[in-house]
Amino acid sequence: MDEIISFLAANWLKWLFTAVLAILSWVLKTLRDQLAEERKKNDAIAEGVQALLRESIVTSYNKHQDKGFCPIYAKESMKKVYSAYHNLGGNDVATELYNKLLKMPEEKHG
Repeated sequence: MDEIISFLAANWLKWLFTAVLAILSWVLKTLRDQLAEERKKNDAIAEGVQALLRESIVTSYNKHQDKGFCPIYAKESMKKVYSAYHNLGGNDVATELYNKLLKMPEEKHG
């Protein structure tokens, strides 16, 4: 029995560090998994918002193309929408439509 007590007394610090290391490893893995899940959700949200902004650009372009003009207030609003869209990585057909919308006259002629 004395041998066991001597062994435990001599090695308790090693076991403590091993236990702490195991707990820290588990905590880090859990945090890494949670971070990956949050990143996945954030990517999905950003993609959804980007799609909604693209839809807004296309709808606005179609509306003002049919009218034949785009008032200054609509252009200013579209600049904000496009800025958010572009910052989320959007840069496709909506960019072309945005540029065409900005070139439209601001008042109806004729």
